[in-house]
Amino acid sequence: MSGDFSSDQKRYLEGFVSGLSASRLSRAAAPAKSEPVGPDAIHLKAQDRTVAAGGKLNDQEKIKRDEHPFDAYPRLVAQARNDEAPKPADNFRWRYYGIFYVAPTQSSYMCRLRIPNGVLKHWQFAGVAEVAEQFGGPYAHVTTRANLQLREIEPKNAVNVIEAIQDLGLCSRGSGADNIRNVTGTPTAGIDPQELLDTRPHARAWHYHILNDRTLYGLPRKFNVAFDGAGRIAVLEDTNDIAFQAVEVLEGHGVAPGIYYRLALGGITGHRDFARDTGVILKPEEATSIADAIVRVFIEHGDRTNRNKARLKYVLDAWGFEKFLTAVEEKLGRKLTRLPTEAIAPRPVYDRLAHIGVHPQKQPGLNWIGVALKLGRLSPDQIRGLAKLAADFGDGDIRLTVWQNLLLSGIADADVSIVVAAVEALGLSATTSAIRAGLISCTGATGCRFAAAHTKENADDIATWCEERIQLETPVNIHLTGCHHTCAQHYIGDIGLIGARVPVNDDGDTVDGYHILVGGGYGTDAAIARELYQNVKADEAPQVVEQILKTFIANRSSEQETFVAFTRRYEIDALKRLMAHEEMAA
Repeated sequence: MSGDFSSDQKRYLEGFVSGLSASRLSRAAAPAKSEPVGPDAIHLKAQDRTVAAGGKLNDQEKIKRDEHPFDAYPRLVAQARNDEAPKPADNFRWRYYGIFYVAPTQSSYMCRLRIPNGVLKHWQFAGVAEVAEQFGGPYAHVTTRANLQLREIEPKNAVNVIEAIQDLGLCSRGSGADNIRNVTGTPTAGIDPQELLDTRPHARAWHYHILNDRTLYGLPRKFNVAFDGAGRIAVLEDTNDIAFQAVEVLEGHGVAPGIYYRLALGGITGHRDFARDTGVILKPEEATSIADAIVRVFIEHGDRTNRNKARLKYVLDAWGFEKFLTAVEEKLGRKLTRLPTEAIAPRPVYDRLAHIGVHPQKQPGLNWIGVALKLGRLSPDQIRGLAKLAADFGDGDIRLTVWQNLLLSGIADADVSIVVAAVEALGLSATTSAIRAGLISCTGATGCRFAAAHTKENADDIATWCEERIQLETPVNIHLTGCHHTCAQHYIGDIGLIGARVPVNDDGDTVDGYHILVGGGYGTDAAIARELYQNVKADEAPQVVEQILKTFIANRSSEQETFVAFTRRYEIDALKRLMAHEEMAA
C-alpha cells in the first residue's frame, strides 16, 4: 500500500490525532470528585472515608445516603393519605419524625415525643390526651427517658399525630433512629431542697440546639444525653453516652470554687458499661458547646459498618479517653478543664422513694407529689384529670421521671390531702409498695416485634403475686425488658429479667420466659447485674422472684442491708445454693 496520503486524508489524520490528544488531556485534567457540601456533609464524608478504607456501609447508612428522611416528608404525607404502611426503608426514615411502625405485633405506628428534662405544661399534657383519644390507642405511656409515647396509630393518622403534637408546642422530631434522643434531667429541678443545680435551662438549651441543626441528625447510632442536678430523684445519667453531673468544686484546686458539671462518657448498660468519669469539669453554660463537640467527633469516627459497635462506647474503647478528649478539644478550639477527684465534694445521695408520695420543696409551704402509675400507662381521662390538678392546685407543670411515673409540683400544704384524694379518684395513687415503686417494664411483645415476652403483663403478675406474700422496708427495683435492646435496663435492676424463648420439649416448641439477673445498680451502687437463672417460664417468674426476695429477707445481715449489698456478698453459685436451701426449708 502506498505511504502517500491525499490532502483530505492528511487533514483527517491530523484532526483525529488532535482530538485524541485533547481527550487524553481532558481526562488527565478532570476535576476530582466534588466534596459533599451542606448540612449532611459531615455524615457523607464519614461514609466516604468508611468506603475508601474498604468498609461496607450497613443498610441503615445506605438508606440515609439514598434519601435523607427529612427530604421525604411528602411521601409520608402521601402514604398517610392512602392509609399505606411503610416499606422497611421508609419505616426507618419515618423514625426521624418520631413514629415507628411496629408490625407484626400491631399494624400501626408508635409515636415518641421529645420533652426536655421531662417537664411539660398542664395544657400540653391535656392536649396529649386529645391526640391519643382522636388518633391513637387511646392511652399514653410514660417511658424510661422521662418521655411520653402514643401507640396504635393507624397509617392514615401518622401525619395527623406529628402535626397535632407540634400544635401543642411539643414535637417528636429525632426521637427515634440514629439521632440524639429525648434529653433527660432531674425531675425536681428548681424545687429540690438538696439539688446543686437547676438542670432545666441546660437540658432545654441542648434540646433546641439539636432541633435546629440538621448536622446533628443521622449519627452512626442513637445517642443519649442526661443532666443530673444532684437532686433526690436519680436520673440514671450514668447510663447515657454523655452524663453531666452537678458537683461542688472545693477551694484550692486552681479554679474558682462553686457548682460545675462533671463530664462522664460512654454509658450504655445494654452493652454492660456505665458512663466513666473523664475528670473534666465545665461551667453549666458550656454544656451545649461541649456536648456539640463530643457528638461531632462521634459523627466523624463512629462505626458505620457494624450496628452492634456503632455507639460512643466503642470509639472510647478503641481510642482511649485521652485521644478522644483531645479530638473534642480540637473541635472546641480550646483545652478542657480537668480536676482530680479530691477537688470535688461528695455529692448528695438520691432517695429511691422520692418519686412517689408527698415531699417538701425548697419553696416553703409547697410540695411535689409523686403519682404512681401502673407500669407507665395513663388513660386520656387520667391525663386530663392530672392536668387539671396541676392547673388548679399546682404550679402548672407536669414532671415526668425515668421511673415511668410523674410528679405534680407546687402543691400547697393545705391542698395536699385534696390532691391526693383526687389522684386516687382517678384510679391512681400517691403511695405504692416497695416492689411497685421500682417496677420498670418495656412495651414487651404486645407492641414490639423484638420482645420475647409480654413484659408489662408479666411485671404486673410479679408485683401482684409478691405484694401479697412479702413485706419489704426498702424498695427493690425489678426491671423487665423484652429483648437485647434493653429498653427497661434490666442490667441495672436489683432484679433484672430479660425476655427469652424457653424450650418446653424436644420438638423446638417454646413459651415466653426470662433469664433472671441480680445485683445491678446505678449511681454510687453502679454495677452490672449477674445472671442467676436461665430459661424461667413467664408463668413461673412470680414464684421465682418471690423465692429470691424471701431468701434476701431471711439471710440479710440486718433490716438496713439493701438487696444489692446482700447479693454482692455472694458468688452466683453460692446464691443458688442459698436459694435452694431456703426453698427446701419452706
